[in-house]
Amino acid sequence: MFKQCSMALAITWAASVPAWSAVSADEARELGTRLTPVGAERAGNADGTIPAWTGGLTAPPAGFHKGSDKRIDPYAGDKPRLVITGKNAAAYADKLTEGTKELLRRYPTMRVDVYPTHRPAVFPARVLENTHKNAVDTKLTDGGLGVENVMPGFPFPIPKSGYEAMWNHLLNYRGLGFSAKFDIWNVDASGRPTLASAGEATYAWPNASPKKTGYMKETDPFWYVKFQYTAPARRNGEAMLVWDSANPLKQARRAWMYLPGQRRVRLAPDIAYDTPNPGSAGASTYDDGSIFNGAMDRFDFKLLGKREMIVPYGDYKLTYGSKAAEVTTAGHPNPDAVRWELHRVWVVEATLKPGKRHIYHKRLFYIDEDSWVAVASDAYDARGQLFRSGYSLSSFSYDAQAMWADTQVFVDFTAGLYSVLGLTGDYYGVRYLTELPPETFWSPEQLAGTGVR
Repeated sequence: MFKQCSMALAITWAASVPAWSAVSADEARELGTRLTPVGAERAGNADGTIPAWTGGLTAPPAGFHKGSDKRIDPYAGDKPRLVITGKNAAAYADKLTEGTKELLRRYPTMRVDVYPTHRPAVFPARVLENTHKNAVDTKLTDGGLGVENVMPGFPFPIPKSGYEAMWNHLLNYRGLGFSAKFDIWNVDASGRPTLASAGEATYAWPNASPKKTGYMKETDPFWYVKFQYTAPARRNGEAMLVWDSANPLKQARRAWMYLPGQRRVRLAPDIAYDTPNPGSAGASTYDDGSIFNGAMDRFDFKLLGKREMIVPYGDYKLTYGSKAAEVTTAGHPNPDAVRWELHRVWVVEATLKPGKRHIYHKRLFYIDEDSWVAVASDAYDARGQLFRSGYSLSSFSYDAQAMWADTQVFVDFTAGLYSVLGLTGDYYGVRYLTELPPETFWSPEQLAGTGVR
């Protein structure tokens, strides 16, 4: 009886997501015409506050030195066209996330400086060519949890479901990979900042390699990440390695951790879902990283459509030039350090499935139409109250033709604290990979050598 009920539920769930999700050849012809090559609306909005996409930012600004890992802000001369505070927030409520409205409501010092909107995103020709192929070939599998027939590019440039939009985010082009030294700071309710972690991260997307031909296999890793921690002192010498594959039902996340006190590498099966992330001292979950990462099996994802929203964007200053003391003000990050712009975003609602467990019961994701980067999120608890909100303070790496999205902020409204991840201002910046590290770099056996104090 139990097996019959389980099978019926599985069939119902799978039927709720189209098994074949590619678009017709006629729809795909809109890519590069009415739509940009990755599926955004090419035209601006009616009042001109969102400009037309004219090809993106294809050349570095004056003063940028080729090979530098710190990127000059090409929009440093811009002035805010609008300033939103708690006093006038109601007039812009339809364009603010719930988290932003809550920050403005709680803190008189919170301010949203809205700058002119720029649309710099542009990607390598091979990514655009493959995206066009994906539009008519790629399909969802296993009720949206997996994808197949994916070439190295965006899988669903004309999305029809929440799962497709989320896969665009998970597989968005962010270069072949990068390395960066970083700090993570937590700021408590009293406004006191504490260093949660510091170290060096290396990310890689093997499917983005120019040498990659053919479709990505469902069991192939599409994402590698290695963390080597140096601070605080109790974490010095720790290291972590994570692999994610295109279908978590066929190949679940694999993760390993090296702890210097034990002097051995061990499997880390809890590096997923709502497990508190020790890198942020528990102020965010593992699947909060990059606003969302990992498997989608605990939620139902519904595409609510596209909206014009004021979100962080073009935050070169905060990523590359700001010191922790310049960012970590009481209640919220320093408004002087954050740039906001009006952009069109896809809104995806994730609702916890019956019988599944997660500290969030509903989540809203806001995904930039130009880059498919998730730029913000709101998460609700079992009571339906706003629990946490996340922001990706993104910027376009014009020399790498990729979006940087790993300077992030997570606000916990229940605890009254927030966390700032990915500050690189004290270090060399963000170094993009020109080729993938060898396979041995990503082996768990090698992790012990990188983590030795």
